[in-house]
Amino acid sequence: MADLAFHDGSDFANADRGFIAKLSPGVIKTADGRVVWDIESYDFLRGECPETAHPSLWRQSQLCAKQGLYEVTDGVYQVRGLDLSNMTLVEGDTGVIVIDPLISTECAAAALKLYRAHRGRRPVVGVIYTHSHVDHFGGVRGVTRGGVPILAHAGFLEHAVSESVYAGPATTRRSVYMYGPALPRSPEGQIGCGLGPTASTGTLSLIPPTVDVTRAGQEETVDGVRMVFLPSAGAEMAFLLPEHRALCLAESATHNQHTLLSLRGAMVGDARAWARGLNDVLSLFGDRAEVAFASHRWPTWGGDEIARLLTQQRDLYAYLHDQTLRLLNKGLTAAEIAEVLRLPPELERSWHARGYHGSTSDNVKAVYQRYLGWFDGNPAHLWEHPPREAAIRYVECLGGGAAVVEFARRYMRENDLRFAAQLLNHAVFADEGNKEARDLLAEVYTRLGHGAENATWRNFYLMGALELADGIVPASADTTPRDLVAALTVEQIFDSLAVRVDGPRAWRERLAIDWHLTDLGERHRTTLSNGALIHQVDPPDETADLTLRLTREQLLGLLAGRGVEGVEREGDTTALRRLVAVLDHPVPDFAIVTA
Repeated sequence: MADLAFHDGSDFANADRGFIAKLSPGVIKTADGRVVWDIESYDFLRGECPETAHPSLWRQSQLCAKQGLYEVTDGVYQVRGLDLSNMTLVEGDTGVIVIDPLISTECAAAALKLYRAHRGRRPVVGVIYTHSHVDHFGGVRGVTRGGVPILAHAGFLEHAVSESVYAGPATTRRSVYMYGPALPRSPEGQIGCGLGPTASTGTLSLIPPTVDVTRAGQEETVDGVRMVFLPSAGAEMAFLLPEHRALCLAESATHNQHTLLSLRGAMVGDARAWARGLNDVLSLFGDRAEVAFASHRWPTWGGDEIARLLTQQRDLYAYLHDQTLRLLNKGLTAAEIAEVLRLPPELERSWHARGYHGSTSDNVKAVYQRYLGWFDGNPAHLWEHPPREAAIRYVECLGGGAAVVEFARRYMRENDLRFAAQLLNHAVFADEGNKEARDLLAEVYTRLGHGAENATWRNFYLMGALELADGIVPASADTTPRDLVAALTVEQIFDSLAVRVDGPRAWRERLAIDWHLTDLGERHRTTLSNGALIHQVDPPDETADLTLRLTREQLLGLLAGRGVEGVEREGDTTALRRLVAVLDHPVPDFAIVTA
C-alpha cells in the first residue's frame, strides 16, 4: 500500500467535474414514507480515515458517496450517488434517453426529477439496459410506463429473470452479507460496497426490451441520437455516441477491479472474454471518444486517459486469466494461486485496478473454477465430511471446545486472524451454544472486516460478526417483483417449479399433467418421474393423468396458490394435488456462520 498515490487528487477532481446540483435532502422514500435510500447516512466519510477502515477502501468510499447531477459532456448527463449504479441521460431532438435506470423506481424517479429541475421537463423517449443485473433496469418504471424504444443485448430478458428465480432465494440471502444492509453506516460498520455506497431497497420493475442488440457495429438511432453498439464488451454492452464523442463502458471498465464470480453467487464470468472484449472496445472506439462514462463511479476524460484505462483494464483480466492457468498447470490449487499471484507493479499501483468489489483472490478462484471446478485433485478432498461433522471431529482432536478457543487466542495474539477464524469456526459449528467461541469469532471477523480493502469482504466479515452476536437478521417476505414474474417464459415457469420438487418425497410418484395455454396456443406437459419434473413442449398424443386448459396468467396464479377457479380440468384432479404435495419451499434466512 506504500506505493499508492494518496496525494494524487485527480480522481476526486474527476468525480466533482461537471457538478450541477445535489438532491437535497439526499433521502428517497416510498409513497408510504419508507426510506429506500439515504446518502446522507454516509456523511461520516468526510472525516479522516479511522483505524476501523482500510485507508484505500475509505478513499474509494468517499469517492462513491458523492451525489448529484453532473454534466459528462454537452448533451450527456449523469445522476450519481442515488443508488448502487449511475443513471445516464442523453438529450435527443425532443426528449431524453435514459441509460440504466437504477435499481428502484423511487430512486429512478428522484434522479429524473433532479435532472429535469436543471435541464427542463424533457420526456423520456428511450431506455437502454447495458446489462441484465437489476441495478441496470430495476427502476425503469420510475422513468417511463413503456411505449418507447427499450434497447438491450440479445438474451437480456432470459438472464434478467432467470437469475432472480432459479437460485434467487440463496443469492438474496447471501446479498445480505455482501451489501450489509443490516450494518450501521459508520466508521465501524458499512462504508460502501465498492461499486457504490449500497443497493437501494425500493420497488423493482422491468419493462421487456423492444430492440435487441446482436452484433458489433450495430447502429440504432433514437430521437436523433445515433449509437454504435458492441454487445459483448467484456462484462456488458458498450456503445459509442459518435456525435458526442462519448463512450459508454457500462461496467466493463470502471474505477475498480470487478468480480468474475460475485460473492453472493452467480454464473462464473470469463476473464479471457472480458479482456478480449475490452480490446475490441479499444480497437473499435478508442480513437473516437473524448469521454468514457460508466454505470458506476465517475467518467474518464481525454483520449489518452481513456486508452490507458482500457489498456490497463484489459491487461488486468488477461493477466488474471493467463497466470491462473499457468499456475494451475504447474499443480497449484485455487487457494495456493490466490496466495502467490500478484499483479504487475503498474496495475498494483493503479487505483482503478484495486479490488474494492471484486479482488485478485476472488477472481483467481473464479478462473480456476471455470476450468477445473470445485475439486483440486487431492483425494483427501474428494469425500470430506460436511462442515458440522468435520468440525465436531476437529474439535475432538484438538481437545475440546475450550482448547480450541485457547489455540485461537494464541493465533490472535500472533495476529494470524485468518487461522484463528478457521479454528473458531470449527468450535462454533461443533457447538453453536459455545458462547465464548461465538463472541471470540465475532471479534476476529470484526478485526478482519476493519482491515479489508475489499468492500464486500468487509461487509461479509461484519455481517458474520453481527449474526454471531445477535442472531440471523430476519428475511423479508418473498417480494419477487410482478414485472419479473410476468417476464418469465413458460419454460422458465416450469423450470422454477422443477427446482422446488422434493426429490426423495417424489421418488414413488408417477404422474403427467398436460397444460394447454389457451391464450398462447401452446401445449406443455410436465411428467414427474423418479423425483424429477420433466418438461416437454408439444408432447406426443399420449393420455396424461390430468389435462388443464388455462391462460398463462391462470398458470401463474395456480402455482402461486390462488386455486383452480376458471381452469378447465379433464382427468384425475388429484394429480395436481399430488404434485403440489411434493413441492418444497426455500428457506430465506438459512444459517451461514452457524451450522
